Amino acid sequence: MTAAADAAIGAAAAELVALAHDIHAEPELAFHETRSVAKTLAPLRERGFEIAAPVADLDTAFVASYGSGDLVVGICAEYDALPEIGHACGHNIIAASAVGAALGLAAVADVCGITVRVLGTPAEESGGGKVLMLERGVFDDIAMALMVHPGPADIVAARSLALADLSIVYHGREAHASAAPDQGRNAGDAVTVAQVALGLLRQHLGPGQQLHGIVGSGGVAPNIVPGQAELLYYLRAVDSVSLDELMRRASACFEAGALATGCTHEIRTLAPTYTELTPDPGLLWAYREQIVGMGRVPLAPELEAARPLGSTDMGNVTNVIPGIHPVIGLDAGGAVTHQPEFAAACVTPSADLAVIDGATALARTAIQIANDQFHRARLLERSVQRQEEIR
Repeated sequence: MTAAADAAIGAAAAELVALAHDIHAEPELAFHETRSVAKTLAPLRERGFEIAAPVADLDTAFVASYGSGDLVVGICAEYDALPEIGHACGHNIIAASAVGAALGLAAVADVCGITVRVLGTPAEESGGGKVLMLERGVFDDIAMALMVHPGPADIVAARSLALADLSIVYHGREAHASAAPDQGRNAGDAVTVAQVALGLLRQHLGPGQQLHGIVGSGGVAPNIVPGQAELLYYLRAVDSVSLDELMRRASACFEAGALATGCTHEIRTLAPTYTELTPDPGLLWAYREQIVGMGRVPLAPELEAARPLGSTDMGNVTNVIPGIHPVIGLDAGGAVTHQPEFAAACVTPSADLAVIDGATALARTAIQIANDQFHRARLLERSVQRQEEIR
């Protein structure tokens, strides 16, 4: 069966690489990935996949299905880019490898007794497309959810952090900065006080807790006391419990800025909260076997915990559905994700190989699990239980 899947992926290899390059050439931001969606759907539509688009009330989300087996394999495609630095997280590779894996699995869907679903998931960088799709039922009958993410090294049990995406807006009162400063309440100063408090808090953060942010706005002119200012912050932690604790402590720092300056403030959540990755051990076992068998050398298991990936909305999926989010390695010349140099590396021969290897490893993993009596029964039972809980 793997030979047939490999052959299907190999036959489409040039098309898959071209897809990765085409998406990379026209980066699109969260919830606006219209061209990228069209490019991703084209090879699936041509090969007889049934397309539902849009889905979940999201203009750039889709589901492409093939087969009718009782074991539903979900392959997640991402395609959003970052502001200014484009595909510096390699989502062009994620989309192309997802399509490749689906084409491989479609070739063996009947004999494996599977239904193949490509889930087009927008806005991973900011917006939580997978969380919204999960909440709106798109993942309800998925028995396993798979994807690969590019990075500087192969990591099977990739680790991510829970994340809260926040906007903190301070409201003060404008006044002439020279003629009547006493009449003003400086929202820009509130931002400064809050950031100093956050900086001092860093010494006392728990293991794995992080906070980082920027000033979204801080005033309009030097001679006007800023009447409004905004902080944009990410809070991260090893799990949701730790994130809640960090949120409590950071909120006190945000409040301190308002109290010290006589301003008011409001904290808004800009996107669904991301939970930490909890990959399925059985799927990890199968993926590791496949990637090693292909000649790749992933990071040793004892070192994986020391290499957090950042944060991903795939964490929310893996907390509900058996899934994996491994990293497929490429030669980035020492660059790391979210650097312009990594964006450039995502259309190199090494990146092209990552597309094909990632697609092959995902397809082989799904086939191995589908043909393993224990794991197939386990995943089907869990899928049925979840659907009963939803009802």
